[in-house]
Amino acid sequence: MSEIPAFPYEILRGERRVVSVANLTRRDGEEFLALAPKAPVRTSVEIFPLERANQALARVREGRISGAACSRCMSGPPAQAKITRMQYAEASPPRPAPARDRDRAVAAWLLACCALVFAMVVVGGVTRLTHSGLSIVEWQPIVGTLPPLDEGAWQEAFRKYQQTPEYRLVNPTMILAGFKSIYWWEYVHRFLGRLVGAAFLLPFLWFALRGRIARALAWKLAGIFALGALQGALGWYMVQSGLVDDPRVSQYRLTAHLGIAFLIYAPMLWIALDLLLPRASRTEAAPRGLRRFAVALAALIFVMALSGGLVAGTRSGLAYNTFPLMNGRFVPPELFAIEPWYLNFSSNMATVQFDHRLIAWLLAFLVPWFWLKVRREAAPRRTRLGADLLLAMLALQITLGIATLLLAVPVPLAAAHQAGALLVFSAAIFVAHSLR
Repeated sequence: MSEIPAFPYEILRGERRVVSVANLTRRDGEEFLALAPKAPVRTSVEIFPLERANQALARVREGRISGAACSRCMSGPPAQAKITRMQYAEASPPRPAPARDRDRAVAAWLLACCALVFAMVVVGGVTRLTHSGLSIVEWQPIVGTLPPLDEGAWQEAFRKYQQTPEYRLVNPTMILAGFKSIYWWEYVHRFLGRLVGAAFLLPFLWFALRGRIARALAWKLAGIFALGALQGALGWYMVQSGLVDDPRVSQYRLTAHLGIAFLIYAPMLWIALDLLLPRASRTEAAPRGLRRFAVALAALIFVMALSGGLVAGTRSGLAYNTFPLMNGRFVPPELFAIEPWYLNFSSNMATVQFDHRLIAWLLAFLVPWFWLKVRREAAPRRTRLGADLLLAMLALQITLGIATLLLAVPVPLAAAHQAGALLVFSAAIFVAHSLR
């Protein structure tokens, strides 16, 4: 038999090697190629330079094989290669080892920043629940890094707090020991904010100066840092709203502060997943409708978190502490008690809590429906795992929410509920990313 030109295909397992195949159906543990199975078979194994192998693979997939080669292989053009369980949808070569190591380092850094943001969200929840957020009455990004170090400094900080409406109207009998307990929660929250900024900016500059971040990615990361700077300013803007006549922060500023934390967290997690996980192959690609469903769920969960911010800001969790009805009614009669009517959605405790419950009921229906669709349709394995996590996290979050409501917002449960919101959001991002 005369020599038959081979069609190279790189097998991504073990060492990098190219199996050159002509008119071959070959099984090596799993099916790699199926090319003209009825034609005479000849196979050989050769080692090609990686770049040359992938260029040849691109020509095969696009059908750009010379007429002589095709005529010696089979009477017609080569059959389409069938690839199973191979996440190699494009003809582009895999990233070399140094590039993969670089991407893993950047991803690890971003995931560490995500963990810090998660901790900051939880501590921020505890700060709010313990009414500690108004204990530090100055915004000193640099000087304020250090807490009071001696008795005189503590007395000075306490004296400034005594001039606030919260001390005069809520805590007029508070002594220095009580002040210290609320001061430390706010201090830790602000310290975490500074730590997140440093943990993001310094490695970002190091990666950028050493050329380890592509220019397009560098601009995205710079945007995230700018959003973080805005978050710091918004945090102080929120605190200022409680240092005037009414000793509670604006629910609008509180909700915006929480929302920006989620908006900082989401792109960092998405980019880290981009760097760590390959895109699904065409053979594993899920239907477009499922992808849109996943994105819609992530958006709805974000809206749910904003709704929770309004519940916290209006202290609506301290009312209607019954479930599933609200004091015996599905729709409370006070739903539109405030004029003008649109203020009820942000200032009426009944309406704010009703909206939060309504979104929870909607997610309790949509997430299991999404889970069933993932099971029934040919979704990638990573999507199935993400759907399982999303369903489990939502069930836990709803349980925490109900318990928090029935027990009139105890601090540990309420803090866990706030942490759960970010975990559910993380699971939704993971699912949406797996379907990109």
